[in-house]
Amino acid sequence: MHIRILGSAAGGGFPQWNCQCANCAGLRQGTIDAVPRTQSSIALSDDGEHWILCNTSPDIRAQLESTPELRRTDGKRGTAIGAIVLMDSQIDHTTGLLMLREGCPHEVWCTEMVHQDLCSGFPLFRILDHWNGGLRWNPIPLAGEFRIPCCPGLSLTPIPLRSAAPPYSPHRNDPHPGDNIGLLVEDADGKRLFYAPGLGQVDAELRALMASADCLLVDGTFWREDEMRHAGVGTKPASEMGHLPQSGPGGMLELLASLPEPQRRILIHINNTNPILDHGSEERARVERQGVEVAYDGMAIRL
Repeated sequence: MHIRILGSAAGGGFPQWNCQCANCAGLRQGTIDAVPRTQSSIALSDDGEHWILCNTSPDIRAQLESTPELRRTDGKRGTAIGAIVLMDSQIDHTTGLLMLREGCPHEVWCTEMVHQDLCSGFPLFRILDHWNGGLRWNPIPLAGEFRIPCCPGLSLTPIPLRSAAPPYSPHRNDPHPGDNIGLLVEDADGKRLFYAPGLGQVDAELRALMASADCLLVDGTFWREDEMRHAGVGTKPASEMGHLPQSGPGGMLELLASLPEPQRRILIHINNTNPILDHGSEERARVERQGVEVAYDGMAIRL
């Protein structure tokens, strides 16, 4: 299985255009050891030639330009991307569909709840109908595995996660299974990836599933529950935003430490306020001492 990290930051990227938090200001001024990051998206392949795009961030054009494998084509125009999978309907995971309009039609796989949001509150499916057939919806079932024709060697199993729908969703205050999913991806050799850029709660069943994976690519949004308030840029706690912080009792680092080894554990979808973005911070050192990796744009993983 081939995995390519196209973007490793949370919504807004790093640095965020209107933010002067310690991280964003430090990166611009060169006072911290950090690198810029685009908004979260990955690509999967069973053969390294045909790819599934997981989420389409607003930065997708720049991400594709910096990833030659995904631009490969035998004709004047084309792409190595054969399908798009959406984990949710959040703006930072779907807006890139507008940037891909010249390549329509696209095969898009998402749940019924995500499809509803993208036909109503944020009607990308209806908007892109005007570009050469637009988006062709392929429903993701909430039970059992599914396969995508462009990468037949990969089996994908959706894992419904507990999280709120986006603010523009008609059912924002009425959560449904399928608003947000993780993906368990298994290749022909039995290698398993669990991908969940948005992960707010972990029960015993999900923990067991995570323990069975060879590689975890999971929510690294916030270091602490009150991070937005602590950084002086907001008031909402991490849990209210649907994210499990790394630190504290029951946090992501504690969870990852309880899982069996050997297993690659990688944090993705990292918010601009998270101190682990600074390579010289104590928080980054703690993550690395535990054997946990921090995803970066362009990172290549082979299972």
